[in-house]
Amino acid sequence: MISFIVSLVALVLGYLVYGAIMERVMRPDDRETPAIRLADGVDYVALPTWKVFMIQFLNIAGTGPIFGAIMGMWFGPASYLWIVLGCIFAGAVHDFMSGMLSLRHDGANLPTLIGKYLGNGTRAVMLVFTVLLLMMVGAVFVYSPALILKDMWGGNDATIWWIVAIFAYYVVATLLPIDKIIGRVYPLFAIALLVMAAGLLVGLFVKMPHLPELWNIGDMGQWTGGQTVDGKDILGVSGYLQKNPWFPCLFITIACGAISGFHATQSPLMARCLKSERLARPVFYGAMITEGIVALIWATVSSYFFYYGGWKEVVDPEKVTEFMAQVQLADGKTLIQYFNAPQLVNLVCSSWLGIVGGTLAVLGVVAAPITSGDTAFRSARLIIAEALHFEQKSMVRRLMISVPLFVASLLLLIWQMENPNGFNVLWQYFGWSNQTLSVFTLWMITVYLARNHKAYIITLIPAIFMTVVCISFLVASPQALDHGEWTPWAVLAVIVVAVVWFALWLRKDRTSSSERL
Repeated sequence: MISFIVSLVALVLGYLVYGAIMERVMRPDDRETPAIRLADGVDYVALPTWKVFMIQFLNIAGTGPIFGAIMGMWFGPASYLWIVLGCIFAGAVHDFMSGMLSLRHDGANLPTLIGKYLGNGTRAVMLVFTVLLLMMVGAVFVYSPALILKDMWGGNDATIWWIVAIFAYYVVATLLPIDKIIGRVYPLFAIALLVMAAGLLVGLFVKMPHLPELWNIGDMGQWTGGQTVDGKDILGVSGYLQKNPWFPCLFITIACGAISGFHATQSPLMARCLKSERLARPVFYGAMITEGIVALIWATVSSYFFYYGGWKEVVDPEKVTEFMAQVQLADGKTLIQYFNAPQLVNLVCSSWLGIVGGTLAVLGVVAAPITSGDTAFRSARLIIAEALHFEQKSMVRRLMISVPLFVASLLLLIWQMENPNGFNVLWQYFGWSNQTLSVFTLWMITVYLARNHKAYIITLIPAIFMTVVCISFLVASPQALDHGEWTPWAVLAVIVVAVVWFALWLRKDRTSSSERL
């Protein structure tokens, strides 16, 4: 528990200290925000600060800080380091800066900001890239909650009806003014997600379980807890890490709890609802730190559940040995594969928090992806409208953009359902695309800071790091990464190219600025 407690304290201090530094860099003031200056009653609507925070938190959270953190604990205690350092120095900075830039540019969406600072060519590419990513979010976050709901109510035959119901909600939430559904329902779901995390936090301190510590990172035997059947690793950690080395897979698997490009598509939604720039730090930086805390809690819970026998709480004690053998023999599945992320959430919440916990689990696991899905469609509508200069006060104009979006997403959803491995394939593309989007956002912020003679190093380092991660994941085979055949020289080459490119651009930009003066 020492590593967990230190990590928890570090996240809070990160908000108090590094968040304050970010605020001094951007210097929020009392100028009129887009919510006041451009109010239209649809997307530009001033909302109470607590609602804006809750909506922002739920928009960026979804199931990411839960499922990603659970799957991330395959990599052991190293996940703690990535959640804490990634959240404080990359993710929260990414969210805060993109939110502040949107506030300073009339609530502009991400492709517009990228175009302004990285050029119109990059803007065109990122416009298509971002819309496709948001469509993937919508498709993935229709299918996954529908599968969970059909297991709870209706069985296999009910899957299609749950998909229809969720998609119908998406249509309504995307088209109606932001304060009609999102502004009223989201805060309740966000509160449920926070209460669930708080309950688990209390449960951890009550149980005070023995957990993997940071100083055990290099000792697999210490943090796997020795759970074997006939000498076989029932957890399956060794086999998984051979196929998915920690670099770069850890940094793709845990996204929303550390850094996520999807967040930069959501920040403009709330930038159009903030009453004051001075609220940007608690809303944008604070929501990301809160998400990091949720991810840390779930990473710790899953660590206890898998590595130190917490799963025995939901298995008949007299049948533990028999159960472990069955898991090992069931289609070659290991313990972590046997309990998938949604099952783990339901089991832990029900056993630790009782009836109330079970209800909160449903709200958290089902409502979170649904609410991320509908704001993804809303963001896509606004991005396309901004590119085409379509006003969105008129319902007819909203429909002109939304209908093709919904049709395209439905086709993607049908493909996903017809292919046996469709969901996993789509999720992998989503994960890589999500982090790639964060790369472009970080470079865009770095250019803004450099041009305004601010401390651009704060985003330059995360930008280079995430560039290396995404290129590594895209072009290198797991075998090459695992055996060091690709990583050292290729990583060094990417870093050198990125640094040289930025240095040349900065010199040229400063020269051009001097000539204009």
